[in-house]
Amino acid sequence: MQNTLKSWWLFTAILLAVTPACAQRTGKVLRVDPALDEIVPASAQIEKLAGGFQFTEGPIWIHEGHLLFSDIPNSAVMKWTPDGKVAVFRKPSGDWRKAPLTEEIVESNGLTLDRQGRLTICEHGNRRVSRLEQDGRLTVLADRYEGKRLNSPNDLVYKSDGAIYFTDPPYGFPKQDQDPAKELPFNGVYRLADGKLQLVHQGLSRPNGLAFSPDEKYLYVANSDPAKKIWMRFELNPDGTMANGRVFYDVTSSRDDGLPDGMKVDQKGNVYGTGPGGVWIFSPEGKHLGTIQPAEVPANCAWGDEDGKTLYMTARTGLYRIRLKIAGVRP
Repeated sequence: MQNTLKSWWLFTAILLAVTPACAQRTGKVLRVDPALDEIVPASAQIEKLAGGFQFTEGPIWIHEGHLLFSDIPNSAVMKWTPDGKVAVFRKPSGDWRKAPLTEEIVESNGLTLDRQGRLTICEHGNRRVSRLEQDGRLTVLADRYEGKRLNSPNDLVYKSDGAIYFTDPPYGFPKQDQDPAKELPFNGVYRLADGKLQLVHQGLSRPNGLAFSPDEKYLYVANSDPAKKIWMRFELNPDGTMANGRVFYDVTSSRDDGLPDGMKVDQKGNVYGTGPGGVWIFSPEGKHLGTIQPAEVPANCAWGDEDGKTLYMTARTGLYRIRLKIAGVRP
């Protein structure tokens, strides 16, 4: 039965495709500071590449020349190619309320690549971090801390030394912090290195997106709590632990839809954080330079194309992009 189901899933993945939207210009760029002109060309246009999804997240540009991203409620990892086609890359990614623990991806969220180009996955519903091997096998990298199951790993990033940092909020639980299935009394940021899982921070109520500065001296972490909508910046100690956290930027007062979520940095250290109304762009010093505002509120973003100067954005039901002047830091 299991082999039959896997064959059916593969057949479905080949046949099923989301109809791509013709690349249409949409949205706008809010320019707050003249310095944004060195990042976003005056002629830059936001393009909608595809639509019809349920809630998109976790985009990552694959070295072979295409984009993968999660459609969380649809329990699928999707693939977009530069010819405009969208197809299912892997399905199901599952539903933790229905599916038992298996070797399948279950409700994937954040995605990234390791130094060998292997897809590394936050299994939001299956409460673990895993890696998709070249032969199609799935290797579980982390699923418990001190014997207790993780909450719902959300986003992740590799450091150049191979260590993985990931966030673990309670969004996979129907009742979040009050859910009886939640085993850990906090929502943490973790470091995984040499097979050892280390809790490096537990002071944020809803840790979410994260990114390193280009020199890896700092780690930025988004907190997606409606009562405390902030991006934090932490110094990194030589042993990889986090220290001296401070608020990098606070948007708690914003009335626009959206929360601090996924984030990336460019090669000059500018920070791109999805948040209320769009992708907020900050200087390395924490000055708000402007906001990229597609037609839907984005939850995450990733650098793509051969030169790394295109910012792809997963936003609610759609996939968007914009061409910029500076290349991003990417796996």
